Amino acid sequence: MSYQGPDFDVPQPERPGRLRRGLLTVSLAALVPGALLGWLVYEAVGDPGGGSDTAAPPSATGSPSAPGSPSGSEGPLLPSYPGQDDKGAGQSASRTPAASGPLKGKVVVIDPGHNQGNFRHTAEINRTVDIGTNRKECDTTGTSTDAGYTEARFTLDVAHRLRALLEAQGATVKLTHDGDSPAWGPCVDERARIGNEAHADASVSIHADGAASGDRGFHVILPGAVHAGSADTRPIVSASRDLGERIAGNFVRVTGEAPSNYIGGGTGLVTRKDLGGLNLSTVPKVFIECGNMRDSKDAASLTNGDWRQKAAEGISEGIVSFLRGS
Repeated sequence: MSYQGPDFDVPQPERPGRLRRGLLTVSLAALVPGALLGWLVYEAVGDPGGGSDTAAPPSATGSPSAPGSPSGSEGPLLPSYPGQDDKGAGQSASRTPAASGPLKGKVVVIDPGHNQGNFRHTAEINRTVDIGTNRKECDTTGTSTDAGYTEARFTLDVAHRLRALLEAQGATVKLTHDGDSPAWGPCVDERARIGNEAHADASVSIHADGAASGDRGFHVILPGAVHAGSADTRPIVSASRDLGERIAGNFVRVTGEAPSNYIGGGTGLVTRKDLGGLNLSTVPKVFIECGNMRDSKDAASLTNGDWRQKAAEGISEGIVSFLRGS
C-alpha cells in the first residue's frame, strides 16, 4: 500500500530517543542463528526465486496510489523474534477446515489489502468512515509495480496461499474478501469488524508498499494503544506485538527478505495509531508490508510466484508459532 491515501498517512520521522529504545529491544538477540542464516542467504544470492508473472496494468479507470516516501532510517539491523526457528509449518465465509491438526479449533482472519475492483468504484471507496480517532476514506486502490502488477492482485494471491497452508493445519480461515465478493472494498471499518465478529484468534492484513525506489524490505505494522471514540486497542496491543514479532522473524527466515531500510530502524517493526483496520480491531491483528512495489529489486520478488509462496509460508509459520505459543 502507498503511504499516501486514506488509511495510510505518512509516518512522522522517528526521534532519536524512540529509535534507541526500538533498537534496544532487538540488540544482542539480533544474532539469533535462524535470522542470521536468512540474512546471509539474502546477501549472498540476492532476491530469491526466479521467473515473473508480472501483469499488464488494469484496464479499468483509476490509477494506483502515488508512491509515498517515508523518512529514511539507519541501515538494516538484524532483528530476532519469538518463534523464529526451523520448524515447518474463497470468500469471507469460512471454509471447511481440515479434520485434524495443531490449529484445530483456531480461527484466523486474512485481510487481503485493497480490492482489484476498487478502480471501478472510486466514489464508493472515497466516502469516509469512522476509525475511532477520526474519519478516513473507506479504502484505496493500493499501489502497483512500475509494470502494472497491482497490490490488490498480490495481496489476494498471497492470501489464497496462506489460507491453504493454515487450513492444512486444521485452522478455520476467513477472508475479508475474495476478489470478486464484494466487488470493491470492504471499507477499513468492515475489515476490522469481520475479524471481530469471527472472534479470530489472529488476524493479518497483507499489503505491499509504494515507497520510493531504493527503499527496500518488509515491515510489520503493530497497533499502538488507542482509546478514542469507538476505538480501544489497549486489550490487544501486547498480543498483537507478539503476533507481529513472530511473523517478522519467520518472514526473514523463510523469504530472506531484509527488514525495511526506510522505516522501523532496521527492526522490521512499526507501531501506528492511524490505521482503521488496527484501531477498530478487538482481536490480535497486524499488517505486513511484504516489500516495496516501487523498487525494482523488491518488485522482482513480489511478482514471482515462488517467492509469494515463501511469503505465505513465512506468515503462516509466524501465525502458527503465535497460536501454539511456541
